[in-house]
Amino acid sequence: MTNTGGYQNLIVYQLAVVIFDLTVQFVKSYIDPRSRTTDQMVQAARSGKQNIVEGSLEKSLKMNIKLTGVARASLEELKEDYRDYLRTHDLELWDKNDPRIIEIRARRGSPNKSNWTYLTNTPERYCNLLITLISLNCYLLDQMTRSLERKFITEGGYSENLFKKRLEQRNKNETN
Repeated sequence: MTNTGGYQNLIVYQLAVVIFDLTVQFVKSYIDPRSRTTDQMVQAARSGKQNIVEGSLEKSLKMNIKLTGVARASLEELKEDYRDYLRTHDLELWDKNDPRIIEIRARRGSPNKSNWTYLTNTPERYCNLLITLISLNCYLLDQMTRSLERKFITEGGYSENLFKKRLEQRNKNETN
């Protein structure tokens, strides 16, 4: 069985909360509230966060892996929305070696939202900040998925372990 809960301590969750909160602020500031894009961006950010929670609470390692993948896919969709915004507004997508990106990465995705407010004063800075934070979180989710997969391979899944315990109990009852 997996350790359930404790998702609040996961860096991927803490960073997903920052991404969600900053996305809500971004759409309020820069996107028409009646636009489908507003709803889609907020829902993608929420899905990224909520699937980390749901996966963490799952007893099934297989479902945890699946929901972690859903979280990652939602965040990738959100990242594409930020790229689209930059492109359609003739704003610059910063290169991954840009000193501003390196500075963001050096902070390792601090879960303290106030650490990022200086980068939210223009839509270009805001989008590049979010693209970088989402990329970091997707990388961390990939690492988490690989770790969960290794655990699944070595320890088995929830149903498999329940079946083993049931067989052990049956064998124990038959010998008594």
